[in-house]
Amino acid sequence: MTQPNGGDLLVETLRGLGVDTVFGIVSVHNLPLVEAVDRDLRFVPVRHEAAAVNAADGYARATGKPGCALTSTGTGAGNAAGSLIESLSSGTPVLHITGQIDSEYLGSGRGFIHETKDQLGMLRAVSAHAVTVTDAESAGDVLREAAARALTPPHGPVSVEWPIDLQFAPQHLTGTPVREAPAPALPGPALLDEAAALLSAARRPLVWAGGGANSARPELAALLDALNAGLITSNSGRGAVPESDDRVLGNYATAPAGRALLAEADVLLSIGTHFRSNETADYSLELPPVHLQLDLDPAAPGRVYPATVALHGDAAAVLAALLGRVTSGGTEPSWPDRVRRARTDARTAQRHAIGPQAAINDAVRDACPPGSVIARDVTIPSSTWGNRLLEITDPATNVFPRGGGIGQGLAMGIGAALGRPHTPTVVIAGDGGLAVHLGELLTLAQEKPDLTLLVFNDGGYGVLRNMQDNHFPRRSGVDLTTPDFEQLAAAVGLPYARIAAEADAGPVIKEATASPGPTLVEIDLNALGPMNTPFTPPVKLPAAATDTSGEGGNPS
Repeated sequence: MTQPNGGDLLVETLRGLGVDTVFGIVSVHNLPLVEAVDRDLRFVPVRHEAAAVNAADGYARATGKPGCALTSTGTGAGNAAGSLIESLSSGTPVLHITGQIDSEYLGSGRGFIHETKDQLGMLRAVSAHAVTVTDAESAGDVLREAAARALTPPHGPVSVEWPIDLQFAPQHLTGTPVREAPAPALPGPALLDEAAALLSAARRPLVWAGGGANSARPELAALLDALNAGLITSNSGRGAVPESDDRVLGNYATAPAGRALLAEADVLLSIGTHFRSNETADYSLELPPVHLQLDLDPAAPGRVYPATVALHGDAAAVLAALLGRVTSGGTEPSWPDRVRRARTDARTAQRHAIGPQAAINDAVRDACPPGSVIARDVTIPSSTWGNRLLEITDPATNVFPRGGGIGQGLAMGIGAALGRPHTPTVVIAGDGGLAVHLGELLTLAQEKPDLTLLVFNDGGYGVLRNMQDNHFPRRSGVDLTTPDFEQLAAAVGLPYARIAAEADAGPVIKEATASPGPTLVEIDLNALGPMNTPFTPPVKLPAAATDTSGEGGNPS
């Protein structure tokens, strides 16, 4: 028998974490790792290092396990940086293992192949933590500690650079488990009593659930029951309580119905939300006068909006403690009906605004079981109805780039689909975003996950096109050459279908999701017809930036 090496050590560590699939690109500087993973687990050879991290990210979100990505050193590690930023923004536990040149040449600057200046510094800038394996004896401890750091709340990507000679070095497999993260302390009894008293006295209570509420689903539902409260969510908190529940307004805080409901509420409990600029209309959204903010990050309460009571701790534990203290009966009897009206009004208004695309929304939800992942790239359908109207019942199925970067949706969807092989996955992408990582169509064709790729084709960057049409005298960089998607699908061996009318949506999407393996479905937006209300991003522009008069005034 051959002596185990670093690849065997990586496999042992991943098996202990329940990870069965790894994404990456093989290189002379990670060959032992790829060989061992491909032999003993499942190695998915993506076409770009950024896609490896995105796929590992999607796998982690869909399964609740850490994702793992393998990249080469130098340029390969640099290619992964943007996707590490996404994992950092979303707090996704990703273990990124990158190769490194032979340990004896580290830092020598002699131009060794794949060498780059201060790779560790680059990785530290885009990861929650980054470390170098410096000798064979400590490799196991380094790897296990990196995994533990990725899994310690608040989660995030951890990068390990591993010199190639130390990957080949013999290893002694010990079966040592990855340490578990310690539970954070509860707030003090006096603070919990104060928060519970304010919640108990509320006449018109609301809860705002961010991504931090996803680990406290039973406790959150019980708190809504106890208070007769309504629920607003950020995009990341969707599904913390199933959106089929009529107490859930959802991700509509800045819609007229959401603003009106917030104006009427007298107490708001926010749980694990960043109050991002795009979800608060650049912080112009007004919150109720009493705001209780719960977050795992002790610096979060009060960072964006003032917090009447700041609660630091794990959401499930803190909500359980509050449940033992709140008393019910203070809510106005008419308040639940008011929440339901706001819910209906928000969805009715959006259905009208998106016009014919409402048929696509309905077709996706009708065709997919509740456990299906809905992965969304940054594109108009996602930013409008995909992030709001398309019903989510489980946060693990709600996969999207939280950092807002375009082009990541397909790889995230591939990772999620391979992590959940027994339910169909749908990916919503635009033609512009898909072109960023068009090579991943080859990964899709090769791995054959049960994935339906919906490509909304409007011939370019529709969001910025609408923005320029609204505010500028001419278009710049938004109209792009689009491939013939039917021929493209045929070239890589993917089944193809087209939606050109509302009546096509139901039958086409139902057939695509019911068919085993992947299908590319093109939505021809020129044929389908425009939305009733064109979408422009919620970005403020200085008056001078949109001045077309030449005199410094507003354009007429």
